[in-house]
Amino acid sequence: MEDIYSQKPWLRNYDKEVPPQLTYEDKTFAEMFAETVKKYPEKTALIYLGVKISFREVDAFSNRLAKYILQCGLKKNDVVGLHLPNIPAHYLGVIAVQKAGCVSTGLSPLLTPTEMAHQLNDSETKLILTVDVLFDKIAEVADKASFGTVVVSEIADFLPGIKKVLGKLLKKIPTGNVVGLQGKTVIRFGQVMKDMPADPVSVARTINDPIFMMYTGGTTGPAKGAFLTQKNYMYNRRQVLTWLDIRPDDIALSAFPLFHIAGLALGGFTITNGTTQICVPNPRDSHFLINVIKTYRPTFFVNVPTVYFELMKKPEFKQLDLSSMKWCLSAAAPFPAESIKELESTIGAGNFIELYGMTETSPVTCCNPRYGKKKASSIGMPLSDTEYKLVDPETGKLAELGQPGEILIRGPQVMNGYFKKPEETANALRDGWLHTGDVARMDEDGYFYIVDRLKDMVIVSGFKVFTKELDDVLSKHPDIQLAASVGVPDPERPGSERVACAIVLRPGIEKSEAEKEKIKAFLKENIAPYKVPKVIDFMDELPTSGVGKILKREIKKMMDGKI
Repeated sequence: MEDIYSQKPWLRNYDKEVPPQLTYEDKTFAEMFAETVKKYPEKTALIYLGVKISFREVDAFSNRLAKYILQCGLKKNDVVGLHLPNIPAHYLGVIAVQKAGCVSTGLSPLLTPTEMAHQLNDSETKLILTVDVLFDKIAEVADKASFGTVVVSEIADFLPGIKKVLGKLLKKIPTGNVVGLQGKTVIRFGQVMKDMPADPVSVARTINDPIFMMYTGGTTGPAKGAFLTQKNYMYNRRQVLTWLDIRPDDIALSAFPLFHIAGLALGGFTITNGTTQICVPNPRDSHFLINVIKTYRPTFFVNVPTVYFELMKKPEFKQLDLSSMKWCLSAAAPFPAESIKELESTIGAGNFIELYGMTETSPVTCCNPRYGKKKASSIGMPLSDTEYKLVDPETGKLAELGQPGEILIRGPQVMNGYFKKPEETANALRDGWLHTGDVARMDEDGYFYIVDRLKDMVIVSGFKVFTKELDDVLSKHPDIQLAASVGVPDPERPGSERVACAIVLRPGIEKSEAEKEKIKAFLKENIAPYKVPKVIDFMDELPTSGVGKILKREIKKMMDGKI
């Protein structure tokens, strides 16, 4: 069979400013940040609750924190856990860890105590940077993990004195109780900033040294640490900045948390580029997002679909002057085509971009063009220097044009492997290709479309049901706001499954058996009979991760016993 993937049909649809191959500077994160500070010392790096922090100030603050990390005895490649929302201390933590020659791992506030203890121990984390409102989550696992030091910041750090005092007194700024931990050092971030000198810190690093250890969701077992190198991340930085034409005079707004690879990418790529960023402590606060858009006029906006859905419910969002907004990007979950039309009626036609990334790929590998033709429901085309092919997961044969197959990726942004997981690494990385576990199809123009996760595919009496395709059909029903389909064991047919759907109805639509029958009748007109769900469960909201991705594994648990 002719290898359509090696022909790279996507190249003919690249924006003219994007070459198939890029030239890369073999500079580490810390080196690139130092150059940015030298170029733009007084430029605003971070905007936080009305306070502007310059690149020079970010450099000085991160030097103080890096000094403290080294004072605690951490050596090259030791791991620092970053357990905070998107407040200045988190950005400083990312930079300081790099200056100290260490590796950071993002610790989600949504981790259970068991998951938190696993990640801390598996990554061999030595020091944790957290915030007082989350301190109890660290205290809860203190006797189960071997970290030695906890640095505790506050939401009010970096705010003017009067605003800080009044905010706490009026309880407009959340605070948390901080106590001593047996056998551990607990110190306030403010104390570190006061005690440590601000002179430069720069532990020598090479482009092949590790930079981050970011953990993937443990859907098939305990979470695994994807070990990313400076080269993986910094080359992906070059790919993304070029593809999206991100410039130093841009103003970035992202609700992606820095403890997630998507937020870490946006945050790190731009802060080493001279681009101003607006800090978003609470991504679910739609009124905050609307206010900062109105006040600071960001030039681009990056979020998960659920954040956009909430914004689109607000009349004040639709009334905003978005003339400064060049583009809006969505990632981490599919965005229904009909919802794209609704969003673009506010942000402007052609200004919505979807992409595809993974923790294991630093993270971006595929994206719709910034200026060229964007295709609804498509993840776009492979970036420069990135190869894609689709294969049948059972036979390993290449999928024909338009047919589904597992995505295999090769490129400089692909991880070296999972930390201390040789078997998992060997299973994911085979013959130089990353096996993603995601199923997609490619059209004749080289645009890719996610069909499903291999593990989310449902087998109904031998027939394959791709749940994402079913979700896309459901999203077109006028009564449905959100839908997620899963497979559950068929009690009557061992080895087979049944399809079950969790649905959030639009406001004003009544949950009833009649509504279920109405939805099933709609599906019978649009899909094969074996794809029609046996169970429909109406929910007020769907379970989501810290970045708003729908958690199908949780829905599967909820569906147990309903078949």
